[in-house]
Amino acid sequence: MEPVFRILICSAVSAAILAWANLAGLFAPQPSRVAGRRRALARIAVRWVALLGSLRGAYAKAGQFAASRPDRVPEEIVAALVALRDRLPPLPLAEIRPVIEAALEMPLEKAFADFEHTPLGAASIAQVHRATLADGTPVAVKVQYPWIQASLDADLAVIRTLARTALRRAARGRWKLDFERFFAEFAGGLADELDFEAEARAASEIAANLSGDPAIQVPRVIASHTRTRVLTMTYHPCTNIADADGLADRGVSPSRVIEIVARAYAKQMFQDGLFHADPHPGNLFVLDEADASHNPRVLFVDFGLHRRLSPELQKEMRQGIFALMQRDVDLFVERMNALDMIAPGAEDGVRRAVSNMLDRIAGQGGTDALMSAQGSQVLSLKDEAKQLLQETPGLQLPNDLLLYAKTLAYVFALGEEIAPDVDLMKISVPYLLQFLAVRD
Repeated sequence: MEPVFRILICSAVSAAILAWANLAGLFAPQPSRVAGRRRALARIAVRWVALLGSLRGAYAKAGQFAASRPDRVPEEIVAALVALRDRLPPLPLAEIRPVIEAALEMPLEKAFADFEHTPLGAASIAQVHRATLADGTPVAVKVQYPWIQASLDADLAVIRTLARTALRRAARGRWKLDFERFFAEFAGGLADELDFEAEARAASEIAANLSGDPAIQVPRVIASHTRTRVLTMTYHPCTNIADADGLADRGVSPSRVIEIVARAYAKQMFQDGLFHADPHPGNLFVLDEADASHNPRVLFVDFGLHRRLSPELQKEMRQGIFALMQRDVDLFVERMNALDMIAPGAEDGVRRAVSNMLDRIAGQGGTDALMSAQGSQVLSLKDEAKQLLQETPGLQLPNDLLLYAKTLAYVFALGEEIAPDVDLMKISVPYLLQFLAVRD
């Protein structure tokens, strides 16, 4: 009952903070009232991040999911929830040993010749330890926290109630969120992330898809030591791609690294249809190899968050891109309807919002320049889409499409941060053209 009690307290405090902000703004001018509400939401978000991070598991994942939904969650809260991706304090080995031994059906000392007590990192649902197999192979072992599966049903029930209440209050106008669809997307995604064998299959398939590029490395799955709650993959010494000093010490060009990352994501997202959906620096590294200064190789890790686009969704995406490039509002809205993105009765408002968005894009250089856009321009288009989602009542994106767009935006933002001189769009265009050339 502890999580429920702590959530009730946090909810009560949040309600009090928001009520006070609303009361204080009763006689204030509109700008001051809006600013006060934003400050209140930011204070509330800090409290929820601390709580969800300490609860881990489904609660932390719910926060991460909310952070991916700018169409339904205020931007002040989204900005704070990003912190849930940061590292968490690890559990002692004594608490995770039973998970490993139950999954592999053997003592830890028999399963591994060596197993480091201190983990490489700990996150919302698991922590990762370095170990060595009997044959001397260095591996990384991802172990799910022991309580997650046992408490999952109860945790989801609490999260469902909390989310329904919060989203009902956040509903704008008379347009209501399809809550069951929203929650099913979260619960389904969580179930996928908790199945480490599914993650192993995705990692192996992505590795096969990218095997033609020697500059890309995906760890090899050790099937004999992988189960639903334990994932074992080869370990590779490496340097984080955001570690500018570390890369400089090895003579590695950040521009070369970003070119490799962009190429890998363009292939996954425009050609393969299955993609690694969490491209933040904690999941991307440069291998520590003797010739890294001349031939850097990028290591991708953590495939828990991945997506496979259905042929139907890819078809609608193609039609939507064509409509965007032609500034065809009717076709664009038609494709949105085909994806069940527009609430009944909201089409006229959505049509006006889309038309206004396309007019703004035209003023920034137009959709004709899409294929030659620089990274900052692509991020500007992302901001336009985000504004459309946040300010258009009755509009809701399927989570897979939102995650796809978010992943692309992350890659371009990463490029702007690490190597702004690299033209990521130029790298991506050949793959995008292949995607658009598919006959449906």
